[in-house]
Amino acid sequence: MYRLVIVDDEAAVRFGLSTYFDWSQYGIEVVGEAEDGDEALEVIERVRPNIVLTDVRMPNMDGICLSMEIKERLPTTQIVFVSGHDDVDYLKSALKVNAVDYIFKPVNMQELTTVIERVVAVLQDAEEERTYIVDMQVKLTQSMPLLREKFLMSLIRDGVTHPERIKDKLDFLELDLPMTADYWTILVNIDDSAVVVLTRSERDQQLLSYSVLNIIQELINRNMHGYMFENRNGEFVGILRMRKEDNQEGQLFRLAEEIRDNLQRWLKISVTIGVGERISSLTSLPQSYTQAREAAEQRWFLGKNHILSIDNLQQDKNTFYRFDLAQGERILSMVKAADKDKLLSELDKVFEPLARSRKEGLVTCRHVSLQLILLTSRLMLELNMLAPEIADKETLLWEQVFKQETMLDLRTIVEAHLLEVCERVGEKRNGRPKNVIERIQLLIDQRYAENLQVGDIAKEVFLSPTYLCLLFKQETGETINEYITRARIEKAKELLRDPRNKFYEVCYTVGYSDPSYFSKLFKKITGLTPSAFRDQ
Repeated sequence: MYRLVIVDDEAAVRFGLSTYFDWSQYGIEVVGEAEDGDEALEVIERVRPNIVLTDVRMPNMDGICLSMEIKERLPTTQIVFVSGHDDVDYLKSALKVNAVDYIFKPVNMQELTTVIERVVAVLQDAEEERTYIVDMQVKLTQSMPLLREKFLMSLIRDGVTHPERIKDKLDFLELDLPMTADYWTILVNIDDSAVVVLTRSERDQQLLSYSVLNIIQELINRNMHGYMFENRNGEFVGILRMRKEDNQEGQLFRLAEEIRDNLQRWLKISVTIGVGERISSLTSLPQSYTQAREAAEQRWFLGKNHILSIDNLQQDKNTFYRFDLAQGERILSMVKAADKDKLLSELDKVFEPLARSRKEGLVTCRHVSLQLILLTSRLMLELNMLAPEIADKETLLWEQVFKQETMLDLRTIVEAHLLEVCERVGEKRNGRPKNVIERIQLLIDQRYAENLQVGDIAKEVFLSPTYLCLLFKQETGETINEYITRARIEKAKELLRDPRNKFYEVCYTVGYSDPSYFSKLFKKITGLTPSAFRDQ
């Protein structure tokens, strides 16, 4: 309800206005009356009305002076004057104090209704505006962490773009970052982020990010000043400021060790931390961030779970590595000859120079690895060995090349691929597949009653399950599982010829646990049920 105070020196007018008009219809309640301006001020201070309906001419303090006092104390209160026709000069003064409207005496109810509707509309508009502003303030408060993160990201990317406005922005965001101070930037990269982060659900990703930020920020608050934020998936950046009395360098690296150890302890994740050089102004943050990022990228050569600074960067601009086509042809010849020892030796000659060429190593090593995979793919195509299964495996291998975060990991998967191709080529050259097939068939014939899996057979003949299945199908025309089933059914037929063997005993003896399934399978292959086969 809106609160109304009526001020008039005539009691009959006050009584008539409060009694003969239905104020409740407009959501208004009469909360006070006064006969002059002095008394009205006391009432208004106490009830703080939304509307004041006041006479213009009154003893002591008149309506104009009262209006000025009201506007000074309660600027949002709406004022309506009630006056005689001879108060035109007073009404001109009323307009100067932003009165909403005026009504001539004697008061006409229709005229009063029109004025009150206008006053209520003004109050409603003002209330909606206040509600909107409050709502915007709440939303602004809720979005403050995001605004801070956005601003901090702009600092490490662009530095201070408008120095004249930086203080206002820092005060608004409530960030304690003086323009001149000793700053460091650290970068925390989650190792194997493609697996640790991107394989999680969106909810679990958000939970992991929150946990990482929470742990690191607590450690920063305990040791120094600064802010941590997530720059991209798996990468967190900290802007740190030391206290003057601190042992700056030593404390910085102790903090980095605490961050690494606590993330390992509480979240079971490994991180590589890059540390930039000290700077003396916010404007130099992009330089410090770039150094921290370059330091963290040395994970490619030095391995994961390390704390790396700009001192670890030992770039030699004169050691640019280039993959020699002749070198590729030598590797291809070794694969053709199935010479694994020479192949491994040649791979050493490929990867060792990359370790010394750190500036270009990350990109170059990937390019070289892809070229090696292409070479083997070309060879298998020439030898008519590039089956769909192998092509699918190569597609997966290409994806893995771009996910590896260290040179050692990348060399491991490329080397394993080349050795496998080497072995397949050797088998094809030496006619070994037939010997391998014979060994597989003999193994199945001896152990058909067991729960024999392809992986078990692959271990026995020292081949990968994928290659084993491909080789067996190429050489025999049937899959391994088809051969196992055929071996079991042949043995079952032999056992069924002896009437002393019961059906369920035959079922269990040849490796099946469900007689009903065995009977259906037997009929599918032989065209007869086990009992019909025995009768025949």
